[in-house]
Amino acid sequence: MTTVIRRARPEEYEAVGEITAQAYLGDGLLDFGESDEYLGELRDVAKRAAAADVLVAVVGAGAGERVVGGVTFVPSGGPMADIAREGEAEIRMLAVAKEARGHGAGEALVRACVDRARASDGCVRVVLSTQRTMHSAHRIYGRLGFTRAPDRDWNPIPDLDDIMLLTYELTL
Repeated sequence: MTTVIRRARPEEYEAVGEITAQAYLGDGLLDFGESDEYLGELRDVAKRAAAADVLVAVVGAGAGERVVGGVTFVPSGGPMADIAREGEAEIRMLAVAKEARGHGAGEALVRACVDRARASDGCVRVVLSTQRTMHSAHRIYGRLGFTRAPDRDWNPIPDLDDIMLLTYELTL
């Protein structure tokens, strides 16, 4: 089945937020589970869409069309950036519904972000943060030419020593 990548529509925000939340919960990526404060951020797609580009992976057509994944693309200098520096775009909150994994939606979403970065004036690099256990995502990044940037690894919650996000980058 063909996957189409496009900008999320407001009526899809709830679905994208739930796909993202369930992916993080289901994969054990939230240290505090259902009570994790980050869960609210994952579900708040309207907030992300107001400050960045939220893209969706869609399968099917017409009345059978359904969203199976999403990603937030933060252009250079965008307010949603966690780690991007001048001239860098950032990829955040990549998620694909469990039942749709393994069919290329995640890779298509990352490719779309890279294409957007290449089309952005002055953008020289794409960066992203990932958790150590996101092995499927790491494989996608490697296939697309991203490399590890260990000097940029960081901890979003400095009070907790065991949370370290890995940084990957792609020079355009």
